[in-house]
Amino acid sequence: MDPLSELINLLDNNDKKLFRQFLQRKNKRSDVKNLQLLDLIETDDIIGLDKLYHSEKNRDAYHALRKRLQDNLLHFLSQKTFERNQSDTYDALRLVIVGRFLLENDVVKVGLKCLDKAERLAENLEQFNLLNELLLLKLQYAHLPEAEDFEALTTRFQRNQSDMQREAKLNMAYAFLRQQLQQIHLQGKVVNLNALMLTTIRKYKISVQDLMTYKSFYQILFIANEYAAIQHDYSLIERYIDRTNQFKPRQTNPKKTYLFYHISILYFLANFYLRQKDFAKSTSLLEEMMELMMSDSRYHIVFYLRYQLLSALNQFFTGYADKAVALLRESLAVSKPSSKTEDVEDIRICLAMFLALCDNRDSLKQLTLLTRTDAWYEKKLGMLWTIRKNLMEILVQAQFSNIELAMSRLVSFRRRYRKYLLKTSEERVLVFLSLVERYLLKPDVVYEPSYQKKVLALRSGPENNDIFISSFISWLIARWKKKTAYLVVLKIIQDDNYDYN
Repeated sequence: MDPLSELINLLDNNDKKLFRQFLQRKNKRSDVKNLQLLDLIETDDIIGLDKLYHSEKNRDAYHALRKRLQDNLLHFLSQKTFERNQSDTYDALRLVIVGRFLLENDVVKVGLKCLDKAERLAENLEQFNLLNELLLLKLQYAHLPEAEDFEALTTRFQRNQSDMQREAKLNMAYAFLRQQLQQIHLQGKVVNLNALMLTTIRKYKISVQDLMTYKSFYQILFIANEYAAIQHDYSLIERYIDRTNQFKPRQTNPKKTYLFYHISILYFLANFYLRQKDFAKSTSLLEEMMELMMSDSRYHIVFYLRYQLLSALNQFFTGYADKAVALLRESLAVSKPSSKTEDVEDIRICLAMFLALCDNRDSLKQLTLLTRTDAWYEKKLGMLWTIRKNLMEILVQAQFSNIELAMSRLVSFRRRYRKYLLKTSEERVLVFLSLVERYLLKPDVVYEPSYQKKVLALRSGPENNDIFISSFISWLIARWKKKTAYLVVLKIIQDDNYDYN
């Protein structure tokens, strides 16, 4: 999708009406074609676009028109964003803008009061860049009789400079870790997380005290959570979970400023305990998370689908499949166009998994609604997510007797991901795939002791105890147990000594 279309898709129907009015007010001539172009893009009228400028010589004019429309749309979006955003950060920014205007027009007393209020807000929000700008503005007018003490201003400015430097180091470290994580995701780079964290902290000269904030713990847990998901082994990040649990009790009454980070930390912790099969602890953290979400409607919207997903997973793996399925269906029903696509896709693939494990044919329908390309999923949701999706499609097609389609998907999967899996030492996926292929070619093979032994060998090692990996292996075990894969995976989770024969 081209950038102009992406921008237009951000507008709801009311915004589109307002944008048209915005263009009409700006159009000084009757022959301006920006409204026509907007109509053609909205209706995806390719033929109409070609007719907008008939001659090849007018292609430059067409591209200039698109550029002007895009500039106008960005201007409109910036105005609407500023008008609609009710956050304290935007309030502080508005006050700085008004304060500067008043000072430039010699309304000094009121202008300085605006800056004082903005400073209190920015300090509370730890908006160090904004504080830097307004303190510089105060220093610029420090010669006026109404201004506060110059030395006090200088001291605050220098302290804020130190805070800015500290935040910049943390942000650079986080950006570096995210870059490394992306290479693990897309290029199969092999990394030891603990060594990477230590190297990064030393590289950017970050102190232990710098790390003792909600924001830094959020950043660390984000990286750790993604790393553990890639490795299928959440025991690898226990040290980071323990440190967070030590930090959290001391922060019983955090500022509202930290609410996003606080909720995010609870989400990561709930996910960790879910993957460690401590469902009671995970559920308790989710209750705490919802309590904080309810205190601010903005964050309730941001986190709602993710909260629902973890709640459903906890219910599903504790034996309440019907409730879990109903919860995910409800979540999809109330999702909005503004909901993050990644969150919606997560819920849909999870719903497809629940239904497939329970032998419900509706899982086929759910999979058909995952309409993006593999390349899109790899970029947006990562290689692990996309590989899991493709494996699910193979199993579900096979489960409901679409053998030829399952074989076709299997061959495509092997062609696309074999090199990546070998590079990342994920041969177990290829072993699993070969066992599925043998079943597709000869279903009765599942009753052979040698075949069953190879399937059960996939469960060896801590990295294979993950609930999602157990679900995939349960699908094969269910073939010879003649039970639903759901009953098998529940037994595996509840009883390590479960009889697989």
